[in-house]
Amino acid sequence: MPTNVIMPALELAQETGKVLRWLKKPGDAVRKGEPIVEIETDKVTVEVEAPAAGVLREVTAQEGDVVPVGQTIAQIFSASEVGATVTAPASAASTGAVPATPVASAVNAATPSSVKASPLARKLAEQHGVDIARIKTASGRVEKADVLAFVDSQKGAVATAARLAPASPKARRLAAERGVDLHVVRGSGPGGAVLAGDVPAERAAPERVASPALGVGNVWRIMAERMTQSWTTAPHFYLVREVNVSRLATWRERVAQRSGARVTYTDLMVRIVAAAVAQHPRVNVSWKDRSIVQHADVNIGLAVAIEEGLVVPVLHRADTLTLAEIATRREDLVSRAQAGKLRPADIQGGTFTISNLGMYGVDAFNAIVNPPQAAILAVGRITDRVVALNGQPAVQPSMVLTLSCDHRALDGARAAQFLGALAELVEEPLALLM
Repeated sequence: MPTNVIMPALELAQETGKVLRWLKKPGDAVRKGEPIVEIETDKVTVEVEAPAAGVLREVTAQEGDVVPVGQTIAQIFSASEVGATVTAPASAASTGAVPATPVASAVNAATPSSVKASPLARKLAEQHGVDIARIKTASGRVEKADVLAFVDSQKGAVATAARLAPASPKARRLAAERGVDLHVVRGSGPGGAVLAGDVPAERAAPERVASPALGVGNVWRIMAERMTQSWTTAPHFYLVREVNVSRLATWRERVAQRSGARVTYTDLMVRIVAAAVAQHPRVNVSWKDRSIVQHADVNIGLAVAIEEGLVVPVLHRADTLTLAEIATRREDLVSRAQAGKLRPADIQGGTFTISNLGMYGVDAFNAIVNPPQAAILAVGRITDRVVALNGQPAVQPSMVLTLSCDHRALDGARAAQFLGALAELVEEPLALLM
């Protein structure tokens, strides 16, 4: 197999080299290590030495050509591959030597006949076109196995060369780093060789499309500011109580039948909460200017979700209203809130707030105190629970009440007393009539 003469990489970032001058011409016999071509990079000019002894053939890069590093620019054939004699090196001609000299003598290379080898090894070498003199063995004698191993190694080298796309070392390094297959890259170098500039950049991550800003209206902005203020300044604590609503459900049905009004559980809770607050006025307070402010009126706010956010219209002096009046006012306030027609007075003056998410299937939740109020009641849905009744399991409709408090204005004991009174009224609503 001929030995390739390649354009060497003299620098890490070098991609190409320029053939300045051939020191040997095609057909010349060369010795291993003898300078045969002069090349130039952007920084240096060097002579490239012959990688093997033999005859220079197949010169593919002419003087002045720019060639990617790693690309073959010529080949050196052994004497057996040439199969004939060639003229002696130019240096011999210049000294006046007239007769042609056999290549084997000129390159001082071993001839096939001088190599120790078995007859079978010689026959195999001849069949495969292998110069048996190129096969080195530890024993100095070439056997069949040595020839076969040499042939396999040459096939592997050829296959590897065939698999490798012509490219500069820098291009190969970039391709490896970026996961690029050089076989699919169109090279801009001589002979289509791939240069560093031809290697596509790493596939950029798809540009993220900025999510459109929804923007917020004044209602949402105020809600966000007030809830942030409450959460970051008011130390919250929570009390939870599960209550039996069997009698509350019965009371609701009776009131609806007698008055004809559409009474909701929210209406019932407004009435009961107002009564409990009136019984425990210490809950009807606010924290303001580092002091507790006591409110005379019981003004119950209702958290109402609308498209623009959350508003809290207020039922003023709710403890003085009948259940029917509460239902009528609540319906009016909610309707106007959803229509965006609340008046300033409708949302001012609240002293205690109720948030009911039971209609959304929520069992229980913790609400954020509506500043500057001291507490808010979170109402969950009504569900059937199995409880012990007179030592026997029984099913009763129950509801979870969660009281969120601002610890600056309320302590646990006062809040618990209020929640206890509230639970009693929920479970015995007829006590409101006494």
